[in-house]
Amino acid sequence: MTQTLVFDPLVPWAVIWALAALGAGATALAIWRGLRGWPLRALALAALGAALSGPALQSQQRSPQSDIVLALIDESESQSLAGRPQQSAAALANLRAEIATLENTELREIRFSGNLDGQDSGTQAMAALAQALAAEPSGRISGVFLITDGLVHDAQNAPTLPAPFHVMQTGRSTDWDRRLIITDAPAFGILGEELRLGLRIEDEGTPPPGTARTADITIAADTDAPVTFTVPVGQDLELPLRLPHAGMNILQLSLPEMTGELTARNNAAVVQINGVRDRLRVLLVSGQPHAGERMWRNLLKSDPSVDLVHFTILRPPEKQDGVPTEELALIAFPTRELFVEKINEFDLIIFDRFAQQGLLPTEYLENVVQYVRGGGTVLVSAGPEYGMVDSLWRSPLAQILPAQPSARVIEQGFRPALTEMGLRHPVTEGLAAGAQNWGRWFRMIEVTPLSGQVVMSGPDDRPLLVLDRVGEGRIAVLASDHVWLWGRGFEGGGPQLDLLRRLAHWMLKEPELEEEALTAAATDSQITIQRRSLAPNPPSPLTITAPDGTQSQVTMTQQGPGRYSAQWTAPQLGLFRLAQDGLVRVVAVGTATPREFAQVLANAAAVQPLVAQTRGGVWRIEDGAVDVRLSPAGRAASGRGWLGITARGAYITEGLRLAPLLPAWVWLALAAALMLAAWAWEGRRPKPAAA
Repeated sequence: MTQTLVFDPLVPWAVIWALAALGAGATALAIWRGLRGWPLRALALAALGAALSGPALQSQQRSPQSDIVLALIDESESQSLAGRPQQSAAALANLRAEIATLENTELREIRFSGNLDGQDSGTQAMAALAQALAAEPSGRISGVFLITDGLVHDAQNAPTLPAPFHVMQTGRSTDWDRRLIITDAPAFGILGEELRLGLRIEDEGTPPPGTARTADITIAADTDAPVTFTVPVGQDLELPLRLPHAGMNILQLSLPEMTGELTARNNAAVVQINGVRDRLRVLLVSGQPHAGERMWRNLLKSDPSVDLVHFTILRPPEKQDGVPTEELALIAFPTRELFVEKINEFDLIIFDRFAQQGLLPTEYLENVVQYVRGGGTVLVSAGPEYGMVDSLWRSPLAQILPAQPSARVIEQGFRPALTEMGLRHPVTEGLAAGAQNWGRWFRMIEVTPLSGQVVMSGPDDRPLLVLDRVGEGRIAVLASDHVWLWGRGFEGGGPQLDLLRRLAHWMLKEPELEEEALTAAATDSQITIQRRSLAPNPPSPLTITAPDGTQSQVTMTQQGPGRYSAQWTAPQLGLFRLAQDGLVRVVAVGTATPREFAQVLANAAAVQPLVAQTRGGVWRIEDGAVDVRLSPAGRAASGRGWLGITARGAYITEGLRLAPLLPAWVWLALAAALMLAAWAWEGRRPKPAAA
């Protein structure tokens, strides 16, 4: 029980202070007039003031409360490296033992992991500390200990602490790590032009003696074969690159794991660069004027990104009409320039109802064959001449053409249809909706498929559109010249624009139209996986390799002909590798290198301001055990081999009693007695002085 003097005034304090001022004035007047009883008068007035202020003794029944020490244990991913879990366990055991020796002190243990908000936010130690403080009375907090590697990413949100803050730091002074940093990555690049990727390979800590100051960096674009370069460490580099295709290009960069480095999680990066074509150069060679020629020209000229070169053979060499050459409003067909000097500058060559007619020498057509095998694309839009003696089939192009013509031309009304392969092929997939309302065509050339895929058919299931790959290039044969009827809306028309646009994009190797494709996109921790396949059977289970090396198997469900999909929740952030039937895809959840692994060398610099503000300390666990002792408030709470906490002396008041210091009548009697004594003293006559 404790007792304290309190006041319970009978009137407002303003009145008491006013009366005190009057009393002081009266006492001063008595002194000025020379009244001998002024001390007694002053005491009487003081007694009256004390009576009005209501002095009382307050007795409290107190229950003492123990001091609370908070221990925050960092269990983020960076704390799983190189023996740090064992160090954390040893530090916590040391702290438990030290707190157990202190009277009236208890330990609260709070464990937290990284990315508390589910995003790539790193170690949110201050958020965990704020939650712990909110759960405890601030008057009982005598110290806070954070067991961590110091890599805290929300140190700027540190709460106000009522007690010393200490860091028990994991990690070793001999730790080192090598990491890959992307310093500059363009969002897009023009196909065929060189772009620069900025990067840096950096060592943290001191590598062991003999560690090479160069590193082998491996770069792979999508599913292309990886390429390895040897580059110096510790220098800003610019790596020249050329994008392999239009659309999104995913570049994977990685470093080999070095002996003794903390982790390989920051040895990889993924860069996504959108490849755009500066100008799409198309060579359209029409063998003769016909209704479909205008369709091809309008289609290609409607795209502002297409640079079209179009020639129509109006006057074949065998035509002899006696008109002087200088009077012809025609230019000579620049065969050498187009098929020798500039053939590799074209992205697509279209032969529209073209026959040899002696216009192209054999060696020029041989150049076209080499152009396709080297990565070029050729579309043959065939008319009746495809089955004649001067057909392209009877030229060197027969080496790569996927369909052999007969001499038969079928001239009857028919509705084009998708084959079973066409239902799955990306060029024609989805076009079958409304096929019963397509308009008819009236002519096609009978061909026999030799290779590739037949995706459209005509009457009696005869091949109508055949697609094939040759070497690095692609070739297609459309065995009819009546596709223009759809564009004119004859009998309702048909999906002419979609068909020809997809056909052109497939030939130009757009990734979204690949026959065998595995794609993945991450939204937060959800990975959406899509698979396209021409195989009649479902694909095998998908293998997903996580950043830590663990593997998971996922079975995909069929969404349509040749299309499969799956949803998968990633258990962690980082770079995931997807593999299925020889296809490989890499997807980054969050970033390829999460904040937890961007820098992994233990360092308490981020929380040092909070340590200094509370006069706490940083202790490296590798230095051994530490003493925990009581430290007076306002004094330094750390020293050599010890960390301090402040005793708070908190309590709960269980009972309260208030008793007047003196009864009111005693105060009045005392004041009256003092006044009477003052009057009596002043009324006495002084004794006469002796003669």
